[in-house]
Amino acid sequence: MKRPDIAYRALVADKPENGEMKLSVQELNTQNLPAHDVLVNVHYSSLNYKDALSASGNPGVTKAYPHTPGIDAAGVVKWSKDSRFSEGDKVIVTSYDLGQNTPGGFGEYISVPGDWIVPLSEGLTLKESMILGTAGFTAAYGVEKLADQNLQPDSGKILVTGATGGVGSLAVAILSHLGYSVIAVTGKKEKHPFLKMLGADRVLGREEITGVGNSPMLSARWAGAIDTVGGEMLDAIIRQTAHNGTVACCGNILGGELNTSIYPFILRGVALMGVDSGICLMKDRVRIWDRLSGSWKPDKALLHNLSKICRIEELPAEIEKILNGNQSGRVVLILRD
Repeated sequence: MKRPDIAYRALVADKPENGEMKLSVQELNTQNLPAHDVLVNVHYSSLNYKDALSASGNPGVTKAYPHTPGIDAAGVVKWSKDSRFSEGDKVIVTSYDLGQNTPGGFGEYISVPGDWIVPLSEGLTLKESMILGTAGFTAAYGVEKLADQNLQPDSGKILVTGATGGVGSLAVAILSHLGYSVIAVTGKKEKHPFLKMLGADRVLGREEITGVGNSPMLSARWAGAIDTVGGEMLDAIIRQTAHNGTVACCGNILGGELNTSIYPFILRGVALMGVDSGICLMKDRVRIWDRLSGSWKPDKALLHNLSKICRIEELPAEIEKILNGNQSGRVVLILRD
């Protein structure tokens, strides 16, 4: 069974020889996609920081250009030689190598291995799955890490850093939806009402977390945390986490090195948990998406309020915003109405 030959549109990042990165909407053909088992007609995608890095030529994300970014995609199977999927199935593909070195969700079609695909759960629409996307999946995986360490809503306050970003905003929304008391951290004072709308009980500036001195342990201020930025912020969080508390770490905007004290771990029993949303096992993906389609799904009106829809021609401007730290909430790309 031959894969269909279909012309489609995609946002292509390219770097002409001795030139700057250029983004343009181009017409491509499915015959030039990788020879994987499943062809998906993408209806929605979403913008993540990793997409912006790929679109701007970061070699740590994408090695060869021209390239179509987009680590998230939700759509309908057009063709499959994988017996698990049939034409017309609604599916989600997030992370793995999609949008990094495999043409991604910023195009109307993707070709991927069946092992990358999660069937869309009944409780989600394709659009809602991309409002959540990798960011929502990562946030929910972090919340699960806290819950697995027996942090319940009555255990104490939960801190969320980088709270206006994709992962942070959805972490605030999911935690609040589940009944946790959330402290949101942001450097954007004008976004305090936005974070309150998502369910944060308190909003703090970054300096209120990091400007606390160098003592190896500090007064306990929260039962747990989801940290999306790393670096000195993560160090300060660990030293202010309560006895038997848990910190879930999923970002490194402030740096990939961690210089901290061992005392919170050996005197307070603090746990530091990594969130591996990019390469986690399929059984974990299915479980998290099932939760996001059920009891962990934020209110529909809230999902609407924390997201904005854009067309493919508008993506370059949104990519520029996220690179400059001016993006908040979620940007959802619509490719098919």
